[in-house]
Amino acid sequence: MDIASIDFSILFVFVGALAAAGILAGLVAGLFGVGGGIVIVPVLYYVFTAFDVPEEVRMHVAVGTSLATIVVTSIRSVRSHLQSGAVDVPLLKSWILPITAGVVAGTAVADIIDGTALTLVFGSIALLVAANMAFAKSSWQLAADLPGRPGRDAIGATIGFLSTLMGIGGGTFGNTVMTLCGRTIHQAVATSAGLGLIIAVPGALGFIVSGWDETGTPPGSVGYVNFIAFACIVPATILMAPVGARMAHRLPQKTLKRGFALFLAIVAIRMLYGVLA
Repeated sequence: MDIASIDFSILFVFVGALAAAGILAGLVAGLFGVGGGIVIVPVLYYVFTAFDVPEEVRMHVAVGTSLATIVVTSIRSVRSHLQSGAVDVPLLKSWILPITAGVVAGTAVADIIDGTALTLVFGSIALLVAANMAFAKSSWQLAADLPGRPGRDAIGATIGFLSTLMGIGGGTFGNTVMTLCGRTIHQAVATSAGLGLIIAVPGALGFIVSGWDETGTPPGSVGYVNFIAFACIVPATILMAPVGARMAHRLPQKTLKRGFALFLAIVAIRMLYGVLA
């Protein structure tokens, strides 16, 4: 979709659809305590599909753009959690290098595989995340605490790798791992907020570099990051996340989580069916 060949009425609809994606992502992030990336990626994927962005680059741009938005939103989130004192700062510092290594590996793999494979990765892992949200119990625990340095580094690298392939900030995996290893949900959520910045900065830069010479990307793209989408999504997400958080306090958490799990499962199945069919 070349900017020179698109009329402004279509561009206006494109921008409106992207702003709606940001509103939805912000609401979901506030309602369910998950990063907006888990919503931004599939919504961008379908927006780009509707505007005939080639399948070869569609998922790559959705993932790269999602990572770029997380750079901004994670700064705001982690600052808030640092003020609460719930962030495990030493753990975050120890994870910087292994997570960055995982991000670099994830970016390299994303550059090698095609759009279909990247969509399969997202859909498959999103389906597992949905199942975990629907059926996991807060009492489940695998260990009293996170393992020692070699195991902890491996966990960090895996979180960075999978999060980069999916275009998410790491909170989805970080929350699960930390609560299964004996950390309270409050500390898990607060500490996982810091993962977003560690993952998103090198991840977004990697997707810009790897897609630098790619053709067929939507207008406003630099590499695999679309800055029109970035400009539309970030303000909407920041505006709507507090609204979603206030709504969450008025609604049953179990019902909310199962509702989001159902939504995520449907999206994941549709994406998987679309590429497999």
